[in-house]
Amino acid sequence: MAQRIANKFPIDASSQERGLGLSLPFSGDAVFTQTYSSKDQIKSNLINFFLTNHGERPMRPNYGANLRADLFEMVNNQTFDLLNSKIKRLLQENFPNVKLVDLEVFSNDSQNTIQISIYYNVIPFGISDQLNLTFT
Repeated sequence: MAQRIANKFPIDASSQERGLGLSLPFSGDAVFTQTYSSKDQIKSNLINFFLTNHGERPMRPNYGANLRADLFEMVNNQTFDLLNSKIKRLLQENFPNVKLVDLEVFSNDSQNTIQISIYYNVIPFGISDQLNLTFT
């Protein structure tokens, strides 16, 4: 009889001896802090993608969300709708294993900031997390 094997990131099943990548933001005693779980690495990959503008990554000129280009537009509901649709499209195109659960884009006029909250699931593994980005 066939048995269903639970989906699991193979690297997560091993010990904490093997790092998957670097954690963002760079801080800590050694400047570079490693990530040891897939959940942390996916979150760092998303942060890296959304904070990168086109032309910043060598050999991949179109990599990144290029959000800073939209942030200096007039802040109104149309800008928020544009950012919502752009983030949804970019997640579908660049992170097919990440399913968007909820997306909130709002501003704080007194502090001249735009905040983006992304709630997501990693489809085959059932990982849920939240990412908050603040642009000033």
